[in-house]
Amino acid sequence: MNLSNRIENINAGGSDGWEVYYEARRLAAAGEPVLDLTIGDHDFRTAAPIIDAMNRSARGGNTGYSPVPGSVALRRAIAARIEHRTGVETSPESVLVTAGGQAALFATHLAILEAGATGLFCDPYYATFPGTIRATGATAVAVPTRPQNGFVPTAEDLRRYIDDTARSVLINSPNNPSGAVYDREALIEIGKVCKENDLWLISDEVYESQVWSGEHVSPRSIPELADRTLVIGSLSKSHAMTGFRCGWVAGPEAAISRLEDLATVSTYGVAGFVQDAAFRAVVQGDQIEARVANIYRQRLEVAMDCLSGANSVLIVPPKGAMYVLLDLSPTGLSGTEFARRLLEDRRIAVMPGESFGQATAGHVRVALTTGSACLKDALNNLVDFAGDLATRK
Repeated sequence: MNLSNRIENINAGGSDGWEVYYEARRLAAAGEPVLDLTIGDHDFRTAAPIIDAMNRSARGGNTGYSPVPGSVALRRAIAARIEHRTGVETSPESVLVTAGGQAALFATHLAILEAGATGLFCDPYYATFPGTIRATGATAVAVPTRPQNGFVPTAEDLRRYIDDTARSVLINSPNNPSGAVYDREALIEIGKVCKENDLWLISDEVYESQVWSGEHVSPRSIPELADRTLVIGSLSKSHAMTGFRCGWVAGPEAAISRLEDLATVSTYGVAGFVQDAAFRAVVQGDQIEARVANIYRQRLEVAMDCLSGANSVLIVPPKGAMYVLLDLSPTGLSGTEFARRLLEDRRIAVMPGESFGQATAGHVRVALTTGSACLKDALNNLVDFAGDLATRK
């Protein structure tokens, strides 16, 4: 029996970029003392008020089918949150609740792309981006960015890769893995290209609450882009709710209405008790959100102190998100080889830059997902290991 081409081609070339993570999990399951700094999953629990809200909801009987597009209360709360933060008038009908940010990414691309179409995304990128586009049957095309431009694409970068099959551009700011934050001027230039070529702009903004330098700007706040932008949001990073799988798509009401049709034949909604927890997080969670962001801000300061004087690795100072990107050029190794050997020799797991594209080849991404003391020890260990490799180079 054969499977569809779209399924067979999700991981073109046979790799999904997560091999080091899988090996770290295998070693941990075998009893090895591995420090896992690969994925962006929090090392602290979801705030008690959010869990309490979910518990009350489930015990109160909210365990049946929920409204497919999301509860009216949650959609209204998300819309109010977006309007408050961006200044863009947003109705509940402009919001679709999804099973996490990844489901939102898939839904938006499935709504826009078809076989023979092209979806563009910027390199470096979150590891699932190309597979998400290929899963729709479309062609995924990476637009390279450059370190000297802060890993932010220019209009000319985009124009080089647009042809008559292009239908969308996917951006991510704050960016995972580089920590780049797109400013208003960059978004205006990107928007001009989208208008010239009648492209949708898909804006992944799941790290919007983790901005360390500059400010977060949503392209929906740029008037000429509002009608062609779909925004991906999530509570996973902002409120330490990764396992709740609750996110959203926000955009023009007509597009959201069609995405509701897609949700009806796919997820058929998000659990009601999860939505009640999400409602609690959205309407009363500013302090929780600030607490989560402050934890990572403090850990970033620890990381910068540890790495600023290192000669064996070079830190790429992040403007946002919960990671640090390290340039390994002094070692002469690829990110993949360095990450593999670091796990083997020191039992520290980090993500190879190659998992996020060619722009970050020769780098590794370190998730700031352990306490400051442990993080400091791990980074000192990493620097020491890189120094040994650089000496042997």
